[in-house]
Amino acid sequence: MASAAKETGKSINWVRIMALLLGPALFLLIFYSSPWPDAVDPAGKHFALSQQGKGALAVFMWAGTWWVFEVLPIGITSLLIGVLQVLFMVRSAEAAFKDFMDPSVLFIFGSVVIGMVFTKTGLTKRLAYKMLIIVGENTGAILLGTFIVTTALTHIMAHTAVAATVYPLLLSIYALYGEGEKPTKFGKALFMGMAYVAGAGSIITLLGSARAAVAVGFFKQIAGQSVSFFELTYYMAPIGWLMTFLLWGLFMIVLKPEKKTIPGLRDRARQLNEALGGITRNEVVAAVIVFAVILIMSLRSFIPALNVLDKTAILLVSTILFFLLGILTLRDLEEIPWNIILLFGGAMSIGFCLWQTEAAKWLAINWLSMFQKANWFVFIMSIAFFVMIMTNFIMNVAAIAISLPVALVIAPYLGVAPAVILFASLVTAGMPFMLLVGAAPNAIAYDSKQFTPGEFFTYGSIASIILMLVVGLAVAVIWPLMGMPITLK
Repeated sequence: MASAAKETGKSINWVRIMALLLGPALFLLIFYSSPWPDAVDPAGKHFALSQQGKGALAVFMWAGTWWVFEVLPIGITSLLIGVLQVLFMVRSAEAAFKDFMDPSVLFIFGSVVIGMVFTKTGLTKRLAYKMLIIVGENTGAILLGTFIVTTALTHIMAHTAVAATVYPLLLSIYALYGEGEKPTKFGKALFMGMAYVAGAGSIITLLGSARAAVAVGFFKQIAGQSVSFFELTYYMAPIGWLMTFLLWGLFMIVLKPEKKTIPGLRDRARQLNEALGGITRNEVVAAVIVFAVILIMSLRSFIPALNVLDKTAILLVSTILFFLLGILTLRDLEEIPWNIILLFGGAMSIGFCLWQTEAAKWLAINWLSMFQKANWFVFIMSIAFFVMIMTNFIMNVAAIAISLPVALVIAPYLGVAPAVILFASLVTAGMPFMLLVGAAPNAIAYDSKQFTPGEFFTYGSIASIILMLVVGLAVAVIWPLMGMPITLK
């Protein structure tokens, strides 16, 4: 076999072959195993893991293995998620495949279209050149500048839309690095960093993602306490910005750019900016449409009457207008990165599968029940850790929803205040650094082809350790100093 491979000029990728076999092996091992023990909550209530629940976990393990090692294109692995659910009767075909067109997936589609419009009209290049003129030629400063811009934008718009908007800007910046499309340390840091800080920034306001608004409403029902827009920002801003600067420091250490500076970059950016000429009609129209969409979505948090308008429908109005006004054409539609859209469709399908079969609840109860007699600090950290892991695989709102009820039952016995559980969970729910399916910015960044899913997982694991350390610092020091109740008196 080795000689045959040598003759064809190709080496055998043993890692891929092992992962190819490991995925279905894990699936069969879990799916056909004997019934697993019930999960028992602190009140003594038993939760059995059904055969469908085991099936959900089995699908989850197969897909996760193939995603990390990229055995197949990630979008095709996502299709496998739907197929396995149907063939092994985990869920009906209608349920399994309907999730591929969930409103969240269409929101990502609309966000990607906005990014395309920014690129086609020239707005992206104009913004990139303006930024480089200000930041200068130092690659470390360029990374920091893009991280700060990304984080700041998530204060006023959803992190998915931010990632789709910033992504083409980063492509323009990277084009001036002088390495073509070849993967480099600078490229990896630029695009992975964008995905990570989009998550870090998204925790700061209710506008950064849907998860915060849903979790706050959910918390009010369970704990009977309200959290205002400004209260959430007050406690989250130090954590989100601290993570932004720590992530910049991390990438400057583990992926230090090959070039310390890009000589002549500022002059080159100035020349290219002048070559663009005056702002065009399409740039103005595109900017007005996008600004109007962002404004309406933002006002939903302040004007109750606008809450009836779904954010996905609002965003898709922009897509329709772009084609109606001739800014985009059919050819542009064919350029949509469907691999990324399918990836998120599969993520939504497996997330709902784990949720509806109650496999996720079974996992949460088993995990948190282990800490029901632990020290209060350990208990809070265990919740944050569980949400962090689960949000890499399922919807972050679902990760919070399955853990909060259990945690809030245990919390009073350990003297833990409910607010700190909510905030600690929201911090880690916003930063799924390990898997591409954890958040839309991760998948959007992957389209740059600067890194592999395995590299994303490796550096994301380091970033996740830093995240847990920051959560621990927040719980033990930062939030108490800011006045947040941590323990019950």
